[in-house]
Amino acid sequence: MSHHYSGPDYGFPHGDARLDLTDLYAFPKPGDAGKSILIMNVHPSVGVNPAGPTTDDPFATQAVYELKIDTDGDLVADIAYRVRFNSDKNGAQTATLRRVQGGQAAGTGDDGQSIIEGAPVSTAHEALVTAAGDYRFFAGWRSDPFFFDTMGALNNLQFTGEDFFADKDVCSIVLEVPNSALGFGKMGLWQRTVDGAGGNWVQADRGALASQSVFLPGDEKAAYQAGQPADDAGFIPVFAHSLEHTDGYTPEEARRAAGILLPDNLPYDPSKQASYPANGRTLSDDAIDVFLSILTNGKVTRDNVGPHTDLLTSFPYVGSPHKMRSAERVAT
Repeated sequence: MSHHYSGPDYGFPHGDARLDLTDLYAFPKPGDAGKSILIMNVHPSVGVNPAGPTTDDPFATQAVYELKIDTDGDLVADIAYRVRFNSDKNGAQTATLRRVQGGQAAGTGDDGQSIIEGAPVSTAHEALVTAAGDYRFFAGWRSDPFFFDTMGALNNLQFTGEDFFADKDVCSIVLEVPNSALGFGKMGLWQRTVDGAGGNWVQADRGALASQSVFLPGDEKAAYQAGQPADDAGFIPVFAHSLEHTDGYTPEEARRAAGILLPDNLPYDPSKQASYPANGRTLSDDAIDVFLSILTNGKVTRDNVGPHTDLLTSFPYVGSPHKMRSAERVAT
C-alpha cells in the first residue's frame, strides 16, 4: 500500500501517524520547463493498526521533514530541503523551508539557508500557498492521490478493483523549485522524517519507491527504515528472501529482482518527461502495478484501480481534502 503504514505490523513509525511517509512525486512543472514540482506526502488520515482516524494535527512540530537529493550517483545527499513546523496556542501551524548542500546535506539537523518562513499550513479546503522568489510552497491536508486495492492485497492479492484510498486524505508538502537549484542531469531523490521528540534526532521513516518497505523488509524492517540508500546493498538478501515467499521466484531470481528494487531512491531528470519508475513520478502514474509485477514475477500485473479524478491542474496539484476538519486555522 505504497509507503503507508510502514511501522511495525502495518502501524506507524514511532507510533506517530504524522511521521509516516506515504508517497514521493517529482515531475517537471507543467508549462515551465525550468522548474520542477516535488511532493512529499505523509500522515495518512486513517490507520490500519490501530484502525480508525488519525490525529487532525497535520505535522509533528518536533520533527524534520526532509527531501534528500543525490546529484552525482553515489547515493549520498548533495542537496537537502528541510521543513520544520511550529504551532501557536490555537493549534495553527506554520512552516519553515530551508535548503542545505554539500556535506551538510548528508547529515541530520534542522539548519540551512532559509527559503521560506512562516508559511501557513492548510487545514481546510482552501490551499494556502506561499511564494518566495522562484519558489512556491504548500503544506497541509489534501486528498490522498495514491490509488490501490488495499483489501485485495491483504487477501492474498485477490483484487476486486476497490480503491481503499478514494476517500482518504493525507498531508502534503509541495515544492515548486527552479531546476537550477537541483543540479543538472539525472539525480536520485528520497524522503525521510526525523523525530526529535526524545531530545536527539532519530530517523523515523525513509523511502522513495512505492510499496516495497511495507511488503518486503520483514524482521529487519526497523534497520531498513533507519538506513540510507547507500546502505541498501546490505538489504538485498532480506528483500530476496521476502520475494521468494511470494512463490514467484527461485533464490537466484529473487536476488536479481531485489537488485532492481534497491537502492531505494527515485531517479529523476527534470529535462525529461516524468514516468514512473524510469524518471520521477506523476500523481497519476500507476506505481503499484509496477511493484506488483516485480513482487509476483509477472504473475499479477494490475489491481484494476486507476488514478483519482480530483487532481488539480495547477499548484499544489493535489486535490482538496475530503474531510472538513475545522475552519482554516491561521497563525497570528
